[in-house]
Amino acid sequence: MSRVALLDVNVLVALFDPDHVHHDVAHDWFADNHTAGWATCPLTENGFIRVVSNPAYGSLLTRPADLFARLREFCRRSDHRFWADAISLNDPAVVDPSFIATHRSITDVYLLALATKHRGHLATFDRGIPLNAVNGATKRHLTVIAPAE
Repeated sequence: MSRVALLDVNVLVALFDPDHVHHDVAHDWFADNHTAGWATCPLTENGFIRVVSNPAYGSLLTRPADLFARLREFCRRSDHRFWADAISLNDPAVVDPSFIATHRSITDVYLLALATKHRGHLATFDRGIPLNAVNGATKRHLTVIAPAE
């Protein structure tokens, strides 16, 4: 059974930025997997706009309004799903905080929990996301996109 992929912020950035180190890898992965469905959520959409519109990002300096328009167009695809923020990391039925070692894992754990809730998977470039932190998460809920070796 195919599962919908929640695209992490880093995957969205790589898809939109032709100068991103993982641009080609992201496009290859997306071409192979998008028909199973893919999702965004408020956190990933906002994160994408925040990162790419930041002057410090440099590579794809674009006004937020232009990025919103490009993201809206991308999300009009029939294989896109929007997942509302409908979970709380503060809910012990969702997350076991004893497995979250640093502040760097908070957003990743949240996105993994959202993907798990929707019976999908988180598609990311991030390694080391603690599966044990999300109640019910297994390896099938996480896809780490890696360049071919």
